[in-house]
Amino acid sequence: METVEPFAIDVDERDDRIVVIPRGELDMASAPELEHAVMPRIEAGEWVVLDLRSLDFIDSSGLRVVVGAHRGAEEHGGRFTCVRGAPGSTVHRIVEI
Repeated sequence: METVEPFAIDVDERDDRIVVIPRGELDMASAPELEHAVMPRIEAGEWVVLDLRSLDFIDSSGLRVVVGAHRGAEEHGGRFTCVRGAPGSTVHRIVEI
């Protein structure tokens, strides 16, 4: 039986950007936590890099946070960069759509 890593978020301030790295499964239960970590920074006009390479899974709730961050950056004059999962991974394919 495969063990699933519990959801966690690492936030790293690097130079002029904030790197947010969610780990584990990004779903309906964990999406609000990611939204809370990302959206205040987006709304403050900061440059947020959302690195999804450590996710094992993402559902539509998680994808809503990604889309919301992108739209929020446009509305508030910030920058948003999304690093998708490894090519061929489920997370990469879902975000690509």
